Amino acid sequence: MSNIRDELEMQVNRRSFLRQNTAGVGLAALATLLQESGAAEPQPASSSGLHFPARAKRVIYLSQSGAPSQLDLFDYKPALKKFHKTELPDSIRRGQRLTGMTSGQNSFPIAASMFKFAQHGKSGTWISELLPHTAKIADEMCVVKSLYTEAINHDPAITFLQTGSIQAGRPSMGSWISYGLGSENKDLPTFVALTSGAGGQPLYDRLWGSGFLPTKHQGVKFRRSSDPVLFLSNPPGVNKQARREMLDDLGALNRLALEAKGDPEIATRIAQYELAFRMQTSVPELTDLAQESAATFELYGEQAKQPGTYAANCLLARRLAERGVRFIQLYHRGWDHHLNLPSKIKQLAGETDQATAALILDLKQRGMLDDTLVVWAGEFGRTVYCQGTLTATNYGRDHHPRCFTVWAAGGGMKPGLTYGETDDFSYNITENPLPVHDLNATILHSLGIDHKKLTFKFQGRYYRLTDVHGNVVQPLLS
Repeated sequence: MSNIRDELEMQVNRRSFLRQNTAGVGLAALATLLQESGAAEPQPASSSGLHFPARAKRVIYLSQSGAPSQLDLFDYKPALKKFHKTELPDSIRRGQRLTGMTSGQNSFPIAASMFKFAQHGKSGTWISELLPHTAKIADEMCVVKSLYTEAINHDPAITFLQTGSIQAGRPSMGSWISYGLGSENKDLPTFVALTSGAGGQPLYDRLWGSGFLPTKHQGVKFRRSSDPVLFLSNPPGVNKQARREMLDDLGALNRLALEAKGDPEIATRIAQYELAFRMQTSVPELTDLAQESAATFELYGEQAKQPGTYAANCLLARRLAERGVRFIQLYHRGWDHHLNLPSKIKQLAGETDQATAALILDLKQRGMLDDTLVVWAGEFGRTVYCQGTLTATNYGRDHHPRCFTVWAAGGGMKPGLTYGETDDFSYNITENPLPVHDLNATILHSLGIDHKKLTFKFQGRYYRLTDVHGNVVQPLLS
C-alpha cells in the first residue's frame, strides 16, 4: 500500500550518513534500509492501494463494554425452561475454568432467560423482546452466534477483541485501518473514539491507541462535553491569526529537528498540529447536532439531543461517516451483569436499542449502508448458570468466553444471515466456531485489505492485527 510505504520510509533515521556520502552510495544505502524496514513488503493488487476490491469504505464499531448476555438478547434457548434451577451437567461444563466470582460456588443452577423471544423479518432472526427496535432491522443483520475468545476477564478480552492480543500495547483495529487505508478527510482524524454509559469496566485510552504504529494513527477521543477535543479551542486572548503564526514558527523549528534527527514522530507532530488547526473549524460544525431535522431526532430518540449519550454518539457516528472518517469506535459501558441481570439489562437495552437500529436505518436511507460496515459486539458472553442467588425474578451471569453473539450490517456482510450454533445451554459451540481473529480478518477483507499483508515491522518481526492467525469467513460475505 502506497501510504504504508510512506510510513516505513519515514523510519529511516540515518540521513546524516547519506548526506556525508556520494549520491550513488546514498541511494544504495537508502534502498537497503527501505528493504530492512519492511517497505519491500508485497505490493497492493490495484492502483487504488487495496489488495482487492473493497465493499466497505469505513467501519462503525459499536462496542458493548461489559459483555451483554447472548442468552437474553439473541441466542434463544427454549429448552432451558425445563432445566431451570437444575444443576448444569458436568458433561456440558467440561471442566471449564471459572472466574473468581463463581469459582467458590457450590452450586451452578441453570437460569433460563425470563424474556420472550420471537422471529423477525423474512430471515426469521430470533431477537429478544428487550430489543424491539433492533428487531425491525433483522433483515439487515448478519448474526454470528458462534464467536469465541481466549480471555475470560474483561480487560484482556476487550483488548484481544480490539487489538488481536490479550496483552496491552498492540495497535487497535482502528489504528491498523488508518495505517492501511489513510484518510479521506484532511480536516478530521482518520480514527475517532466515542464513549458513553456509566459504571462497569473502565475504558483505557490504549483501546484506541496506535501501539507501535506511528502515533498519527491513534484514535482521537471526543469528550462528552461541549468542547469535544481537549485544547482544541484557542485560549483567551489568542485569535486565529496568532494561532496560525505560532504554528508556522513551531513548524519551522520542528522541520529543522526533523532534518537533523530524521525521527518520524517529529513529522507526526507537525501533521497533528496542522490537523488540530483545521479541526478548530471542522469539529464545531461536525458536533453541532442542532443542524439535524426533527425527523432524525425522532428516529434516534430524545436522548440523541444530549451530548455524550449513546444515542447522540450514534448520530455523531453517522455524521463522522458522512465526512469520510475511516473508523468510528463507540464504547458503551454498563453491560457487566453479574447480579440483578433482569433489571440491569432492561436499562442497557433501553439506552442502546433505538439508536442502534436508527443508525442502520439512517445509513440505509442515505445510501451509505452498502459501503459502511457496522459491527455490534461485546468482549465475551455470559454463563447459562446463575451467579449468586437464583429466584423466580432475579439472576446473574458470569463471564463466558466459549460462545457469544455479535452481529454486523452493511459493508458487504450477508444480510439476514444467522451463522453458527450453540448447544441447548448456549455453553458450547456445535456448528461453525468462529475465533476473534477470523472476525477481524473478515472485517479487513470487507475493506479490501488482505489481513496477511497489512504488516508492520517492530523489534525484529512483522506484526499484524491477526498476528499469525485468522481466516476470512466467506459465508459471512454477500
